[in-house]
Amino acid sequence: MKKSKRGSQEPAGSGGDGKAADRDVGHALRSVYAKTVSEDVPSELLDLLGKLS
Repeated sequence: MKKSKRGSQEPAGSGGDGKAADRDVGHALRSVYAKTVSEDVPSELLDLLGKLS
């Protein structure tokens, strides 16, 4: 591993500041989040929540 300008460790040969990797990770996280929030709430959970009120 080599030291970056900011003193953190980077894998050897990572080739730069990691902006492309950050962008890819951000895109992947947004995609997973969008899929998660679009899922239906399981009926079992809705039944349990209904019993609380």
